Amino acid sequence: MRLIGRKNEQCELERVIKSDRSEFTVIYGRRRVGKTFLVCEYFHQRFSFYHTGMANTERKEQLKNFNRSLHKYGNMPYPPVNTWLEAFDQLIHLLSHKKQKAKKVVFIDEMPWMDTQNSGFLQGLEFFWNSYVSAQHDILLIVCGSATSWMMNNLINNHGGLHNRVTRQIYLRPFTLAECADYFKIKNIAISRHQIVENYMIFGGVPYYLSLMRKEYSMAQNIDNLCFREEGELIEEFENLYASLFKRCENHVKIVEALSRKMQGLTRDEIIEHTKLTNGGGLTKTLNELDLCGFIRKYKGFKKKTRDSLYQLTDFFTLFYFNFMQNNKFDDKHYWTNFIENARHRAWSDYSFEQVCMAHIPQIKRKLGIAGVLTNVSSWRSKELERGAQVDLVIERNDKVVNLCEMKFANSKFVIDKKYDEVLRYKLATFQDELNLRKAIRLTMITTYGLFHNEYWNDVQSEVTMENLFES
Repeated sequence: MRLIGRKNEQCELERVIKSDRSEFTVIYGRRRVGKTFLVCEYFHQRFSFYHTGMANTERKEQLKNFNRSLHKYGNMPYPPVNTWLEAFDQLIHLLSHKKQKAKKVVFIDEMPWMDTQNSGFLQGLEFFWNSYVSAQHDILLIVCGSATSWMMNNLINNHGGLHNRVTRQIYLRPFTLAECADYFKIKNIAISRHQIVENYMIFGGVPYYLSLMRKEYSMAQNIDNLCFREEGELIEEFENLYASLFKRCENHVKIVEALSRKMQGLTRDEIIEHTKLTNGGGLTKTLNELDLCGFIRKYKGFKKKTRDSLYQLTDFFTLFYFNFMQNNKFDDKHYWTNFIENARHRAWSDYSFEQVCMAHIPQIKRKLGIAGVLTNVSSWRSKELERGAQVDLVIERNDKVVNLCEMKFANSKFVIDKKYDEVLRYKLATFQDELNLRKAIRLTMITTYGLFHNEYWNDVQSEVTMENLFES
């Protein structure tokens, strides 16, 4: 199957393969996002050396596995070794005896799994790069890993022997809506734009999840088949996802569960209150790991100080799991097909659609005609907690305009009724009174099919629809 999207990433890989020096390229991103697929497809599996780390395996077995890869790509037996220094020394021998005009591509996948406790792996990697690769001009070292925090701390932000050694870094994000549409078209899956958005609200554009969709099933049938059938491929995905990324994932799970129940976000103090976790460096580390891996986001509210920052759950599948999969009391393998909309579903769909919009800010800016205008994107929550005025997307523009964006998921044109009109007016008035900005305030509605033009829609200065989010 050909690569879908990933145009910027492919350009980066082309640059490093054509450069006149050795390159150390780090590719990181959420589990299941397609890092391995990107590298293998782009290079058509033509590697001078390719190795994948093993999960939950100690140094001795990791070294045995590395030795097997050396045998495969070296076309000769290499004796077993006891240290990573010796193992990388053998890799140097392998590469130095390969005669080829093109750059030698060394691909090490799932590298965080190889760095077991007290293994000396990083020292071996430092030795490999500093003593050999950096002095060559014809080697491209590509390393991947889903444990983004490990990749950031040990490679990109390394303060030891690998400090400033990484020459390129690629953060692989999930597909956009446009890329999802391309994927479904190539896979010959008949699906509407509205259904693609709903699919995104559940799976977040993660390619692996999309690959499990079957064209003979409807959208609802696919969700049932994957998430609510006893043998469904994603029944145990939540547990596997967190356990594979974090050695002690219990606190990570407590935090995302708390955030799933407070969609407007929680401060650090509120997280401590809801999870009963201890304040300190351990909590900071856990929050940073979740943030780096793309499960949550930390954001500073509009005109707020850093200490008032909020944390929000942003991983679509995690949110779907806690809302519908964790305690599925119906024990119904046709749960999603037979689902009747209720208050919980409406709250989930509105919040999840908001996150879809947050993942497509460039498309929203393009529709508003401000693609080239410097902007600051944030959220805002009123000091008056009783009525709870909040705007989840505030776009502050360099041309002295602020767009307050309301996002609503609907199955037809969205209707602003009298009650919701009063809510909007209160939000606008509170925003202006509390901040007293010398800027024009514009109300922007982002909906699936646009607004129904009744007596209450005239205060809306601009509209963005689902179709606009599908722009490339």
